[in-house]
Amino acid sequence: MLGVSAGLVGLLSGCVYINGEGGWSSVDWEDEQEENRRVIAQLDIGTMRSEVETRLGTPNSSEAFTLDGEEYRVLFFRTKHRHSDGKTTRDESTPLIFKNDRLIGWGHDVLASIR
Repeated sequence: MLGVSAGLVGLLSGCVYINGEGGWSSVDWEDEQEENRRVIAQLDIGTMRSEVETRLGTPNSSEAFTLDGEEYRVLFFRTKHRHSDGKTTRDESTPLIFKNDRLIGWGHDVLASIR
């Protein structure tokens, strides 16, 4: 029984999950942020949204809107720590902006220029 418990502790100690409010349940959020920054830095303009979601997983939050008949989707991924409140806020995230499901840019300045 002790061996099974030790094995489960070893398996679970590296787990990270996001609660329903976008908060992190483990200190491993630092690894997730670093991985998100690494993947985002390697993205190419024009990448399909489905490929980005495959590489980065579920965003911390998202929004969608239309502008001049074009569909825009913005996916926010946690990339920096600012608040120790257990929640991921927009200022702790990098927005990835898609126009008609193709990546057109990322960052708060790019998002502000579209709006």
